[in-house]
Amino acid sequence: MNYIRNIDGGFSVIENLKVSGAREGKYGVSIILCPNSTASGVFTSNKVVAASVKYTKNVLKKGIVSAVFVNSGNANCFTGEQGLKDCETLVELVARDLKLPKDEIAISSTGVIGREMPIDTISKVAYESLSKLGNQPENSLAAAKAIMTTDTFPKECAVEVTLTTGEVVKIAGITKGSGMIAPNMGTMLSFIVTDAVIPAKEINNAIKQAADISFNMIVVDGDESTNDTCLLMANGASGVEVVKDGKIDENFQEALNYLCIDLAKKMARDGEGATKFIEANVCGAKDLNDARLAAKSIISSSLFKSAVFGGDPNWGRIVSAIGYSGCDLNPDIVTIAIADDADEVDLVKNGEILAFEDTPYLERAEKIMQSKNVIVNIDLDLGDFEATAWGCDLTYDYVKINAEYTT
Repeated sequence: MNYIRNIDGGFSVIENLKVSGAREGKYGVSIILCPNSTASGVFTSNKVVAASVKYTKNVLKKGIVSAVFVNSGNANCFTGEQGLKDCETLVELVARDLKLPKDEIAISSTGVIGREMPIDTISKVAYESLSKLGNQPENSLAAAKAIMTTDTFPKECAVEVTLTTGEVVKIAGITKGSGMIAPNMGTMLSFIVTDAVIPAKEINNAIKQAADISFNMIVVDGDESTNDTCLLMANGASGVEVVKDGKIDENFQEALNYLCIDLAKKMARDGEGATKFIEANVCGAKDLNDARLAAKSIISSSLFKSAVFGGDPNWGRIVSAIGYSGCDLNPDIVTIAIADDADEVDLVKNGEILAFEDTPYLERAEKIMQSKNVIVNIDLDLGDFEATAWGCDLTYDYVKINAEYTT
């Protein structure tokens, strides 16, 4: 895809956009100022929903977002009417400071569930963040850092894309996520801005398509969050329209997909306590849903994730995970292989077991399982559909982190 180019600087590559971030202890606040941007988003499917998700869904009915307030350290979930009042308080704070309409300010939160928002502390950090708004790479990095919870590194990405018309636009985004990550998004917040001109309806279609093959295809621990939020905003600074005859430019969609996959993979690599990254590729499925079911089942399997941690090429756990995934499977024709960046070995080929004890296949598999990147390749041999999912190993440190999360 030579029409997509990675560029440095995160949000700073987008004109008419300012961002900031500030922290006090475990509490952080990021501000994204993108005046008069068309916007849409995707959210958690959990039936327990954070106040900020409810609030922002209502804001998006207008289709315009001029600023986003994001806090870490408190999820503002299961907090009743007080949670919504706290959203109002924080939005009003931003509206006054930036002189923006309240109904154009989205809000998002991440942190501990069921704790009342420490509004005085969050407000203090918010004012500090507002005072630091800027459009430099360090501003984007500060925003990415401020929304971290158990993340071990900030996550941002920016790309420049040449459209099918030859025109050029940019897309940039930041995300956070490390634990409570499952299909249907995870404890992940992602904020993406493009300088393209896009109507809100097409933004909704574009971000849904991108999320389906990125954020909805990662698993750290199989727990789905209450706060998942992914917003896409188009501030139109480039003046370039990417929608022609009601269809979004295919190069733009590919670039958005690329950016979202990059951010999603960074979350999977940063899974709580993770030491290894897992990629599961499934081909030969009878339909797309089956391909996705199989891929996500592999990277969701606690048994297989534990085997990856221990370097054990226990392929029985792979085939078991596919078997209970719900996809169509014929064990007599399936092929299972594992790989790293240097080698690939078939464990089962067209239903025939190759990786017996003391075979060269198993010896190579054992070496591959010691790698930092473990790739599982599956051919179901039932059709033409394929899908990829990403995850990480399950370690002692994951248990330790989550045993002490609120203390």
